[in-house]
Amino acid sequence: MQRRSFLTLGSLLLTTPGAFADELARTPKQTEGPFYPDKLPLDTDNDLLQVNDALTPAVGVVTYLSGRILDSRGNPVRNATVEIWQCDNNGVYIHSKDSEPKKDKQDKNFQGFGRFVTGSTGGYLFRTIKPVPYPGRAPHIHVAVKLKGKKELITQCYIAGEAQNATDGVFKGIPVAQRKLVESTFKPLKGSKIGELTAGFDIVLGITPE
Repeated sequence: MQRRSFLTLGSLLLTTPGAFADELARTPKQTEGPFYPDKLPLDTDNDLLQVNDALTPAVGVVTYLSGRILDSRGNPVRNATVEIWQCDNNGVYIHSKDSEPKKDKQDKNFQGFGRFVTGSTGGYLFRTIKPVPYPGRAPHIHVAVKLKGKKELITQCYIAGEAQNATDGVFKGIPVAQRKLVESTFKPLKGSKIGELTAGFDIVLGITPE
């Protein structure tokens, strides 16, 4: 589809530095949480702002989340399936236990879940919304990396400098020295006239080259 054409690895967004710019250390594991979709949406591509060919986009601050999947030596990991899922701008996940009680609040135009398979550079790219808080949790995006169908890592991406990180129990469960590895700076996209953001989030797996 033409509307998907901008979501390619040719984008300069993939040059956004992530955790690997600081140090090569394994990205901390995080809980999957209770709201990994119990029924996947019909549309599972890397553009979470539009469902199939709907004309109405999701509500929220448009954000391009990109990075690379790396092995323990910093080599790019090819053919890794990267999944992300997050709540919509109203704090609702696409999970029946969350969306059913909140169906009047749910943004039906938000895909809520997406997938991307890495190429030779190990790079991935998603168009989504800036994560928002909900009771008990700081803003975050869930991320899972699968290799040959097996979940190699489940983690979460947080907003660097977000005040609510200090009171988030899941975030505080990460050793202090490792917390920067799951934080990303959400910054304005150069040249955007509608306030779009970019965020870089490199992920280092605890695997060695074959």
